[in-house]
Amino acid sequence: MQREEFSFKAKNCCAFLLTADDVSGRGEVMRAVMSAGSDPPVLQGLWEYVREEHEVLLLSPYLPVCFAFLTHVLLCAPFLALDALAGVCQRVQLWRISAGSGPPPSVKQWWDCFWRVLYRYLSTVLPATALFQALRSPALPELAPTCWRLFVEVVACFLLFDTLFFLWHLVMHRVPWLYRHIHQLHHQHRIPFALAAQDASSAELLSLLLLALSSAWLVGCHPLSEAFFHLVNSWLAVEDHCGYDLPWALHRLLPCMGGAPFHQAHHIFHSGNYAPYFTHWDHLFGTYRASGQKSRPN
Repeated sequence: MQREEFSFKAKNCCAFLLTADDVSGRGEVMRAVMSAGSDPPVLQGLWEYVREEHEVLLLSPYLPVCFAFLTHVLLCAPFLALDALAGVCQRVQLWRISAGSGPPPSVKQWWDCFWRVLYRYLSTVLPATALFQALRSPALPELAPTCWRLFVEVVACFLLFDTLFFLWHLVMHRVPWLYRHIHQLHHQHRIPFALAAQDASSAELLSLLLLALSSAWLVGCHPLSEAFFHLVNSWLAVEDHCGYDLPWALHRLLPCMGGAPFHQAHHIFHSGNYAPYFTHWDHLFGTYRASGQKSRPN
């Protein structure tokens, strides 16, 4: 009885919104919900606000590049603080994967790396990705995704991106010309740090961003799902290169993920552990390298 009363009130509310908000376009959204006989998604309010207030920004071909660069820099900030603390705090030093490899990167190394990445984004990645987005012509649906759909789409994006990255990374290491001209620059950091996750050649930066955008496009993601995927993807890339085996890192909760120790072993040996996040492809292809060099000196 209570459920029927709630459903009746919800439909009355929807009917009110139909008359009050037809001018803004929200009426069409509620009409679609009522005709489907279901309640609005939990994320509908958030999506309507973003779509109505920032539609021009969402459709901008420059959004993916700006989002990628800014989130990368902001997510690196906590690790800059950790690198500063590592020189004075014993506990932070113990979290470093290569404890005997010398001091953490200096502020100058961070600063130089920042300008290298920014230059490559502005000179190559920005115009090329803008062209890709213009050809892609993304649309803004009226309805938000359900929480379940958002979860499924984000997981599907990560599995697809992990596969594509593994194959491309493996090819770059196995083909000498590709390694020398595209990937070798990224391996200048034998012991990487957070910002160095994107310290790579312009061609490699562009290829990885296009892989991420293509993964979301192939999955058919809702824009909210795609934004969440890119945000978490940036965080995991930063964490993989941070140089710390943190107690709260995601790979400690999910054994299917390799985390920073897994990827740092790749930088130390220059082979193996080609997947960015998960370990199943390296196990299947026989390229898995144990990440037990936690206290191994340079």
